[in-house]
Amino acid sequence: QVQLVESGGGLVQAGGSLRLSCAASGRTSSRYGMGWFRQAPGKEREFVAAISWSGVFIYYVDSVKGRFTISRDNAENTVYLQMNSLKPEDTALYYCAAPRSTRATMEADEYAYWGQGTQVTVSS
Repeated sequence: QVQLVESGGGLVQAGGSLRLSCAASGRTSSRYGMGWFRQAPGKEREFVAAISWSGVFIYYVDSVKGRFTISRDNAENTVYLQMNSLKPEDTALYYCAAPRSTRATMEADEYAYWGQGTQVTVSS
């Protein structure tokens, strides 16, 4: 089992920045890809970004390309999501997740472990 805990969410004005962190514990000796998803009220969960264990493979949803950056520190078992130029439409509950593989994947069904989420609210 892997436990994931997100932090770093908050309230920010449009154009501002936040950095989300996701700390993993448990079976961290295994190697996992990692991903970030988000869910806004009344909307379905949406893929945001993913990174492979090696950090070589990275994917983003089109709406955040050029604004968000996913990274990881395997020594610290932590994944980050740097979010710049935030927009009101980025408002959502952000989750980190880990699949049972080292791959970066955009498919939510491939993720076995999920955090509880951290709220990001962007005011206009």
